[in-house]
Amino acid sequence: QVQLVESGGGLVQPGGSLRLSCKASGFTFNRSRINWYRQAPTKERHVVADITIRDGISHYDDSVKGRFTATKDNAKNTVYLKMNNLIPDDTAVYYCNADVETREGGFRDYWGQGTQVTVSS
Repeated sequence: QVQLVESGGGLVQPGGSLRLSCKASGFTFNRSRINWYRQAPTKERHVVADITIRDGISHYDDSVKGRFTATKDNAKNTVYLKMNNLIPDDTAVYYCNADVETREGGFRDYWGQGTQVTVSS
């Protein structure tokens, strides 16, 4: 059974930092790409960062580039999203999503339950 469990959200002041974790299980970690999405109230969910587990290459949305960093720990089947210099516009529910290679050569995606990040003074 595939599971993605996020943790690390919370309330932080503007300019502060948080580190989100996404622990994966139930699939071959090295055959996946992990995406971090966020959804603010009244807005659509969109991807802010992704990291391919096989090679560690990551990409970032312009809104977080230079402030957020995605990393991985293969031994722990865990991906992290370090968020620095947080601003109120970063307030959202953050979701971990996995694109997992299938034996047939395609992909299936899975979602975590989300973790709330609130940036406020």
